[in-house]
Amino acid sequence: MTQCQQHVRGSPASPGASDCLVGALAAGKGLELAPQHRFARRRDVVSANHKIKIGRTSNKNHDPIMGNKTRLSPICAAKVRDLGEFMKKLIAGFMSLLVAGAYAQSGPIKIGEINSYSSMPQFTTPYRQGWQLAVEEINAAGGLLGRKVEVIARDDAGKPEEAMRHAVELTTNEKVDVLAGGFLSNVGLALADHAAKNKRLFVASEPLTDAIVWDKGNRYTFRLRPSTYMQAAMLVEEAAKLPAKRWATIAPNYEYGQSAVASFKTLLKAKRPDVEFVAEQWPVLGKLDAGTTLQAVMQAKPDAIFNVTFGADLAKLVREGNQRNVFPKTPVVSLLSGEPEYLDVLKDETPRGWIVTGYPWDQIDTREHASFAANYYKKFNEHPKVGSVVGYATMQAIFAAINKAKSTDNEKLVTAMRGLKFSTPFGPAEFRALDQQSTMGAFVGKLDLRAGKGTMVQWRYADGRAYMPRDDYVLAHRPAAAMK
Repeated sequence: MTQCQQHVRGSPASPGASDCLVGALAAGKGLELAPQHRFARRRDVVSANHKIKIGRTSNKNHDPIMGNKTRLSPICAAKVRDLGEFMKKLIAGFMSLLVAGAYAQSGPIKIGEINSYSSMPQFTTPYRQGWQLAVEEINAAGGLLGRKVEVIARDDAGKPEEAMRHAVELTTNEKVDVLAGGFLSNVGLALADHAAKNKRLFVASEPLTDAIVWDKGNRYTFRLRPSTYMQAAMLVEEAAKLPAKRWATIAPNYEYGQSAVASFKTLLKAKRPDVEFVAEQWPVLGKLDAGTTLQAVMQAKPDAIFNVTFGADLAKLVREGNQRNVFPKTPVVSLLSGEPEYLDVLKDETPRGWIVTGYPWDQIDTREHASFAANYYKKFNEHPKVGSVVGYATMQAIFAAINKAKSTDNEKLVTAMRGLKFSTPFGPAEFRALDQQSTMGAFVGKLDLRAGKGTMVQWRYADGRAYMPRDDYVLAHRPAAAMK
């Protein structure tokens, strides 16, 4: 007779948990136990290592543990339950060690991010905060493919050679799975070239040059923001309504400015064959002499101006134009000038009536934007800027691609990115497979002053899908190798 059975029959001996468990298992299988707990053979028992089918019974004294043979005392049953709980915790701990081991073996998913953090802080600081928010959210939700996401950021100081140096280091030493970022167009083109040569996925977040997805496009480069062509097309819709026939342009003398002016000219002439461009000014980025530039432009007596300057150059141009009464007397159509990054600097000098692309963050009431803006403010105690949106959306696109591909293999990621649908604070977007350009749009409106601050009025959201060039245009400009 086992200790369990002895205790049931009134013995004062208190059984141990192991004895109770052995007794319970044996009794549940209808076995008699020898004092040494050996299994006694019965004709329904083939082997102690095989499963034994136990049928149901109608006996009202049937015990689910002990069967019909005998019942456990409350003390014995409690010890069996305690041992069962201990086993559950032991198994759970073992499984946690397995998961931790698997994570340690695979490590985090690494994204290499390169941007002009020191040279363009008004944009790249909120940009970094945007992607930090996205990474925090995805890791809080369990990461990607069961792995955490880690972003390794580098500062290119606005120099293509610095960007290339970091790209090599991130790819070779850090073994990043994906590259992202870029602010200036010439930097973006350098990173795209690195991506093509090293077969590494590059999500160009901000570079706006058309060349990055067309003439110099490649299989591994995708661009998030609407290009110079797309934003010029948005502005041309409004510019064509002006009575102006004589136009002048002011743009920084590098890839972005040159691309924007070329697109604006082509598109405006297509809508208004009667217009002509009578003056062009190409200041060096960051070194605008506003007085000399405006004097040269106004000597040509333009009816309107197309401006592509931004940052400190934009502030100089606006201040000089206000002092000379050029603004608001002469209509201006301006790329990006409605973005908070620049309006916060212009303050009460914001020129009324300029037609711009921008971001009226305080007036957008869509569900996607409201959620993003609230979470952003909660984390950083400030309202989002365009950079914030771009940084956040860049990571959302990468996360969606990895989830779709179920892998960080770059060839699989390229396949997943083509036609990829993903969410942004502006609403849903998609990477067109033909040229790997995102359909993310921009807001178009006019500048005004409210309470001493610049803001956008009479604005609308221009969905990028409606401003992409036709397929035949892309096929004529994009290398065939980029579309394989």
